[in-house]
Amino acid sequence: MDPYRKKDDNLDKELIIDSTPTVVQIAFLEKGRLVEIHNQKTNTNFTVGDIFLGRVKRTMPGLNAAFVDTGYKKDSFLHYTDLGPRLKSLMKFAKQGIHGSQTSHRLDDFVMEPEIIKTGKIDQVLKKKDSILVQILKEPISTKGPRLSCEITIPGRYVVLAPFQNGTNVSKKVSNNEERKRLKALVESIRPKNFGLIVRTAAEGKKVADLHEEIMNLMAKWKQVHAELKNANPPRKLLSELDKTTSILRDLLSDNFNRIVVNDKEMYDNIRTFMKGIAPNKVNIVQHHTGKKSIFEQYGVTRQIKSSFGKTVTMKSGAYLVIEHTEAMHVIDVNSGQKIPSGAGGVDQSALKVNMESAQEIARQLRLRDIGGLIIIDFIDMKNPDHRKELVQNMKEFMKKDRAQHTILPLSKFGLMQITRQRTGPVIKIDTSENCPSCNGSGKIQSSMLITEEIERDLEFVMLSHPKIKLNIKVHPYVEAFLKKGFPSKKMSWWLKFGRRVKVEGTFEFSMLDYKFFDANNDEIRLN
Repeated sequence: MDPYRKKDDNLDKELIIDSTPTVVQIAFLEKGRLVEIHNQKTNTNFTVGDIFLGRVKRTMPGLNAAFVDTGYKKDSFLHYTDLGPRLKSLMKFAKQGIHGSQTSHRLDDFVMEPEIIKTGKIDQVLKKKDSILVQILKEPISTKGPRLSCEITIPGRYVVLAPFQNGTNVSKKVSNNEERKRLKALVESIRPKNFGLIVRTAAEGKKVADLHEEIMNLMAKWKQVHAELKNANPPRKLLSELDKTTSILRDLLSDNFNRIVVNDKEMYDNIRTFMKGIAPNKVNIVQHHTGKKSIFEQYGVTRQIKSSFGKTVTMKSGAYLVIEHTEAMHVIDVNSGQKIPSGAGGVDQSALKVNMESAQEIARQLRLRDIGGLIIIDFIDMKNPDHRKELVQNMKEFMKKDRAQHTILPLSKFGLMQITRQRTGPVIKIDTSENCPSCNGSGKIQSSMLITEEIERDLEFVMLSHPKIKLNIKVHPYVEAFLKKGFPSKKMSWWLKFGRRVKVEGTFEFSMLDYKFFDANNDEIRLN
């Protein structure tokens, strides 16, 4: 259990954000358990949701797709099924916007073009060098460029704006029929002409003023797209999606979100400003981490990453999962980890128990690693048909919190479960293996018994060269325990020998034989 967890066991959802000059890491915790980890390079030019003016490089009739230049080193992929029925209207708007003949971003007087047919061919609607409005649908994966869509959407916290569409849809997660009707009627009354709207779950209970304000904000973004189009030469980015931190806040923030901790002051201020705009009553849940420990270490994220990423994942009961990745699919094998007891109901009940625990952990692992595509799960065999149905039903329940679109099929006669899950980016892989802390992977070590002699030798040098400062030695926790054990301990013998107190601090950031000296200001004292 983490230290902060003892003080408040009611915490439900938390974001822990580790920001460095090159990358931002975002950990999403539910009831203290790590369920999602996101990495965003600060110099990236491509984010899912960005809107570009691209240029068609070539059409591929065999794939029924086109390759589009959006400025990425690899051409972006646009399949016919992602063009959307209103492609001709979109291209007309882009062409008029570039030449300046479309003077307004609103579509009240815009004459919509006929829809394209679902079963058409790419070379019937696009040709080489065409300028086209596109949106990043999926990040670049492996050797592939980004995947694109022409069905433009601009997401907000409560609604999603869809230009060139008509009608209003309410999220299926809004289960109350009366609330669904209320929201649909409300939004339909304020929907701009020739714009579609999707009402999100967060809109439940909101008033017309809140929804109208957000629609106006989203229309302002569409106005920016229109303004950027004038005299634009593709490829050109027209609208940037929010950075991953604020987009996660927008999509996830709810009443049971209790803590957002960030270690960067500028980002802390930006998040507070963002929160004031979308949820003023939640501003105070944003905290600035200033402790000496790294933010992920302080809040137990590092430990959970090391225990959660790897080929084998062990659960509390001793059962474990083996997760394998191939080019075509991902395979998860469930193992009991111990002999399942026999007897009346023993085997079936034990198999069900292990499978239930595994299903819950698998649902977490799919989110945590962002595993997409086809997933095959080999559960422990169960002969009882009721148990098989119960497992499938619970798997669906466990995955309800997953924001990625997914489909779960019943168990096959071989006991295999098939899941398809939306893929928006590469699978998150974190190497949890480490070099031997003693030999650093070389296979040779200096005798560990000499480490205390080395520390003492260097300590004597520091004592003589810095006679008045307070000293702190940082070492691996195992070495810290060794230096403090016994009576008199090694630490105590230094006090007797040098006549000065020395603080010893353990940190897992150091290998077994690493140590450094620091002064009272936590500035390192270098030995050379």
